[in-house]
Amino acid sequence: MTVSYRQPGVVLTDRRFTVPLDHADPAGETIELYAREVVAGDKAHQEQPWLVYLQGGPGFGANRFVGKGAWLGRALKEFRVLLLDQRGTGHSTPANRQTLPLRGGPAEQADYLTHFRADSIVRDCELIRREVTGGAPWTVLGQSFGGFCTLHYLSTAPEGLTAAVITGGLPSLDAHADDVYRAAFPRIERKVAAHYARYPQDVERARRIADHLLANDVVLPNGYRFTAEAFQSLGILLGGGEGSHRLHYLLEHAFVRTPQGTALSDAFQEEAQNLLSYAGHPLYALVHEAIYGQDDRPTDWSAERVRAEFPQFDAAKTLAGDGPLLFTGESIHPWMFDCDPALRPLRETAELLAARTDWTPLYDSARLAANEVPVAAAVYHDDMYVDTAHSLATARAVRGLRTWVTDEFEHDGVRAGGPRVLDRLLALTRDEA
Repeated sequence: MTVSYRQPGVVLTDRRFTVPLDHADPAGETIELYAREVVAGDKAHQEQPWLVYLQGGPGFGANRFVGKGAWLGRALKEFRVLLLDQRGTGHSTPANRQTLPLRGGPAEQADYLTHFRADSIVRDCELIRREVTGGAPWTVLGQSFGGFCTLHYLSTAPEGLTAAVITGGLPSLDAHADDVYRAAFPRIERKVAAHYARYPQDVERARRIADHLLANDVVLPNGYRFTAEAFQSLGILLGGGEGSHRLHYLLEHAFVRTPQGTALSDAFQEEAQNLLSYAGHPLYALVHEAIYGQDDRPTDWSAERVRAEFPQFDAAKTLAGDGPLLFTGESIHPWMFDCDPALRPLRETAELLAARTDWTPLYDSARLAANEVPVAAAVYHDDMYVDTAHSLATARAVRGLRTWVTDEFEHDGVRAGGPRVLDRLLALTRDEA
């Protein structure tokens, strides 16, 4: 049963699909997928080609737009859009601390979660495409991790695609997670330096907060253990277009005077816990490093191990001197599964995933070298989340892929730039730019 309803300028339809948990066993257990169909109100009864949107993450449901927000308005000029909640996210069969115990213990949970990578997501798309379009190919728009999925799509089922558009999501074809983070930490350091150049008053503020957290056992109202490392991880904001400003506004109201002395303010703690908690997207933490797993090597908490190669990120060592505290970025660490109440019950499951060595290959270099699908990718000049050099190397390895390299936007450029970004990339797939 489908349900349709209206928002300003658009008609929305809720759609649900049943797919195999394991596509290698199509007669076995199934899960449910949810997607929201969107069409311009004045074209609701017209035939249009389809565009399927794959959200970044992993672990996030598709955007919940109101009307024709961000890039959606441009897409609706010529497409019906399917906003897919990838498996385990949004309204699709959830995978979190509440539901995963239904699978059994940590070993069973880890086995289950091996089916939540790009390979399974693309096979989901191919199953529902036949139902949605009647078998006609569609255009895919992949943001960030959605771009990783798109590259897998091009490797395994290019016949399902009319064109592919990627924004901030061209991964290396063969880099291990260690290579990804070894490239990431110097990039993060540059972003932190740029933040402090913009807001020099934040140098002392960040040091003061970290010093307080090293000296005190702080638990946020939601039960999150707020450590100096957790505070540093708020640097993930610096990868977005407005992130530096958001971080600055967070830091400026960190402390308040109380009868017992100076304390972290309620307002600061409330905002910090909302930024730090993985309650709404636990898959991000659970399978984040697994999205790079392709060989016989475990990911083995790659970001944590590689961070040790960069001692300048050690808060205690920094505060022993007079240098600026370095924030960190998009990385998952084992201590998060101790600090975050939404992740604590899943610590052993995460350990098993980190130790796993049987990940299947995600990209087919030979097939990508012979690609015939029009592809365009926005590559952000100093993207904090996805290494630019890795992206450009991959762009050269995919036949016919056209890039738009820009420093006008950060990683969330498709949101900030909206219609203009999508318009530019669609034009590149059609040799119009």
